[in-house]
Amino acid sequence: MIGLATVGAIVGVLLVGLAVLVRKPADTRSVLRWSALAITVLVAAALTPFTVDDSGAAASYLLGVPVVAALLPVVAQRVGRLTLAADLVATLVLTGWGLLLGLGIGGAFLPAVLLLIASAAGSWAPRPSTTG
Repeated sequence: MIGLATVGAIVGVLLVGLAVLVRKPADTRSVLRWSALAITVLVAAALTPFTVDDSGAAASYLLGVPVVAALLPVVAQRVGRLTLAADLVATLVLTGWGLLLGLGIGGAFLPAVLLLIASAAGSWAPRPSTTG
């Protein structure tokens, strides 16, 4: 089950990356943030039965921490403040949590980190000039 969730997350990240490259949406960072959240939630949902069987009540925080971390950039975007900081904090939390739980369910959360890194990197990209 963990392997299937990890492969699904990798495929999801690749599809989002391809869609962003082909479609070039107006707000790419928003697409990346929402996609990272969606992939994280889907991975958590897929791993819930396994994690509850394995860890019992601890499953709520084992799966909840990555979901809350992926939610931070989306909330920051909606509020309109500190989006870069939220991207970086979410990236660090998801990476740390994924590595901490790396021998178990953690690896399945790591692919979404790539989308958050891309979102943060987009904050530093030069803006296209509107004057010619």
